[in-house]
Amino acid sequence: MEFFDNLFGKKNNEQPKPKVDSLKLEKTAEMLDEDIFWKIIDNSLKNTNNQTDQEQFLINEISNLTPKQMIGFRLRTDKLLYDTYNSEMWCASYLMNGGNSDDGFEYFRNWIISRGKEVYYKAKENPDSLISQKEFSEEDFYEFELFWYVALEAFEKTTGKDLYDYIDEDNFTTKEGNYPQFEFTWQEENPDSMKKICPQLFAEFENK
Repeated sequence: MEFFDNLFGKKNNEQPKPKVDSLKLEKTAEMLDEDIFWKIIDNSLKNTNNQTDQEQFLINEISNLTPKQMIGFRLRTDKLLYDTYNSEMWCASYLMNGGNSDDGFEYFRNWIISRGKEVYYKAKENPDSLISQKEFSEEDFYEFELFWYVALEAFEKTTGKDLYDYIDEDNFTTKEGNYPQFEFTWQEENPDSMKKICPQLFAEFENK
């Protein structure tokens, strides 16, 4: 209970952060517990109303985790990105952002994760459900690049180290670089193929 009190707002200011040399830093492939992950995201949405503030809120909250859990936050993020790397989600990204690149597709899926568990899993099942999030854009783009790096910022802030150095790459495989191959089920030159996959998004963003 004390862990959750400290993590979600009831911080004991009398307890100083441990010195860097007292932290146990070792490589891990263990993802953060998914309930804790989504609780942090949910808390950030309740306490902020733009990406800049959400980013800073997340960095501060993640800084209250152990180093292993901070790494696990990034690994959980990468797993959620991995699980939504498919043609249908790319179609939604293309429509909502008026085009897409490989990097843009990554940032789009980070944005989806940043919108919370319910939004993520509904979109995973049916990307057209993202029509419910049409008002949550930043400068008319549905992307959140910096979300991908909040755990790295928190880790460096707390330990002075680079989080990437502590990922057990040999045992963590659901990540960028290992994405599955897929065939596109839609074509840019065939609008009806996009409309079939995401009819509501097509109607809203066709001419973006």
